[in-house]
Amino acid sequence: MGVGELLIIKKMEDNYIVPAQTKIGHIHLKVSDLERALYFYRDLLGFELTTMYGSQAAFLSAGGYHHHIGLNTWHSKGMPPAPVRAAGLYHTAFLYPTRKDLAAIVERLIKAGYPLSGASDHGVSEAIYLNDPDGNGVELYWDKPKEQWKFNPDGTIVMVTEPLDVDGLLNELN
Repeated sequence: MGVGELLIIKKMEDNYIVPAQTKIGHIHLKVSDLERALYFYRDLLGFELTTMYGSQAAFLSAGGYHHHIGLNTWHSKGMPPAPVRAAGLYHTAFLYPTRKDLAAIVERLIKAGYPLSGASDHGVSEAIYLNDPDGNGVELYWDKPKEQWKFNPDGTIVMVTEPLDVDGLLNELN
């Protein structure tokens, strides 16, 4: 498809819904410097290296899965970050099992002096935002118990973006 061409997709008339057990299996990112990306995802965030493909690709996971994150320089070695004002990935989100687990990684990032770009309470979750060394957005979050979520009269979930009480989050570690 060339520039300016419109892709027309036939509207489906059925009511197919993806199975509830479906999960996002992994992300695969183009990076400009594999060692720098490994420092961020492995050494700072704590993902485990599961395999390397020579000096051009690495795969990392949490809990022994084959990979949650793929990193490669196949088409991007030494290249600048993707422009912010362009179509593409907005951010990758990593769901932590508990509020205390989120607090632990936030404390680690603060101690390392790694810059955070945001911290929000979304009503259904609490999140910290940062960028990886290639400018890819990263969200680290935990979901609040569903009993704490609020719903609109029509049954849709109320989601907000309010400031996160980072000090209150870090108090989880005491």
